[in-house]
Amino acid sequence: MKKVITSLFSDQNGVISMKRLCGLICTLTLCFVLIVNIYKPVIQLPSALIDSIALLAFGCLGLTSAEKIWEKQKKEDKVD
Repeated sequence: MKKVITSLFSDQNGVISMKRLCGLICTLTLCFVLIVNIYKPVIQLPSALIDSIALLAFGCLGLTSAEKIWEKQKKEDKVD
């Protein structure tokens, strides 16, 4: 189980990626806050705060995906 979790946060070189970790934390936090806010709307959250957390999560996870694509293209260019 530890290997699976470590591999989720590691890049191709086996190094822990802080972008993936930050993206996951932002996503989990956003989901938790929105679910709690549905059942107990005690505090009205500003939409700018929700949008910023969502954009941060999207940016972190999107950047790691983009890096994978660009790295594959660089390897293919070197081979050709």
